Amino acid sequence: MTRRHSNLLAALLLTLPAHAQEAKPAAAALAVRSYLHDPTHPAAELYLRDATGEVVKLSLAAMELGKAQQTVPVNGSLVLFNTATVDPKNPQPAVAASAAVPQNMKRAIVIIVPAPANSQPAYRMVLIDDSLAAFPKGESRILSLVPLETAMQAGEHKLPCKPGAITSAPPVTKRDPYNMAQTDFYYKKNGSWIAFSECRMKYLEVFRQIFIVHGRPGGTAPELTTLIDQIPRPPPAK
Repeated sequence: MTRRHSNLLAALLLTLPAHAQEAKPAAAALAVRSYLHDPTHPAAELYLRDATGEVVKLSLAAMELGKAQQTVPVNGSLVLFNTATVDPKNPQPAVAASAAVPQNMKRAIVIIVPAPANSQPAYRMVLIDDSLAAFPKGESRILSLVPLETAMQAGEHKLPCKPGAITSAPPVTKRDPYNMAQTDFYYKKNGSWIAFSECRMKYLEVFRQIFIVHGRPGGTAPELTTLIDQIPRPPPAK
């Protein structure tokens, strides 16, 4: 990306927690599945307090969501640490990221991204409601981390994607006999729409897709990371 776009991206990342803070904080237990989107340091280790208050390693996996973990928000916020050794009297130096948890949220998909250089804490988080009522089967979510106008076309859907926002995409029903549909992403440059990702994807009711539109230092166009979340099938009736 150009230096101008890099500066805009830094400003955009600083605003990400504001989306979660619009809601009143919650105090109930929270089940989280996390994904660290950090192409520069993909193997970073992070920690959180479990439901008992013990600081444990955050479950992270390459190119997929980590295993579900139970935690309890602190003063209405989800807090991550950069070490397992946290001073209970002075935890702030160990804080790696924090984000307010919307009221009544019980399950969250947590997307963790690096903060702008020299910022504290070192990471920002975006929380997506992980309940099937808020994120139904077959739907997609698009998180844009670039300060550019972008758009997605999948099957019968054409959707604009605002910078720094989460865009909801309905299930794709215009598919071929193999349940595949063309899925393209575009960005706007000098008044023209330019494709930066074109592929055919399989869309099924048991899948939910999370698309992350992001930039890379020195890159000239946005890039796309796709997470496929498969809904567990209920056990067969006895």
